[in-house]
Amino acid sequence: MSNLIALDLAPGFAPKEALPAPERLISGSPSFKTWAQDDSKDGKVLTGIWEATPGETHSIKGTTYEFCHILSGLVEIEETGGATQTFRAGDSFVMKPGFIGVWRTIETVRKIYVCVYD
Repeated sequence: MSNLIALDLAPGFAPKEALPAPERLISGSPSFKTWAQDDSKDGKVLTGIWEATPGETHSIKGTTYEFCHILSGLVEIEETGGATQTFRAGDSFVMKPGFIGVWRTIETVRKIYVCVYD
């Protein structure tokens, strides 16, 4: 197995599909698709493509770092006690451990993600 992984931005394999946990749903009826493309041997680093349809959910990172690069769509992320930030295609950001807030998908969003679990 190579230590150099090229991410497929339009994967040709079926994604894992999911809905938000009921306690995380705020409004709308968002659905999620995940195309996992690589994970470390110990399961502490996950990489792939993720997509969400419009809706609003609670986002709680716990001990997880997550890097995101938006490929398409539009989201607003509001950290509890902080300002709302808007991200669209071409934008990148990191949600650090301890992040708690609201994730609003305004237009169906697709992103590259790299999650690092403690």
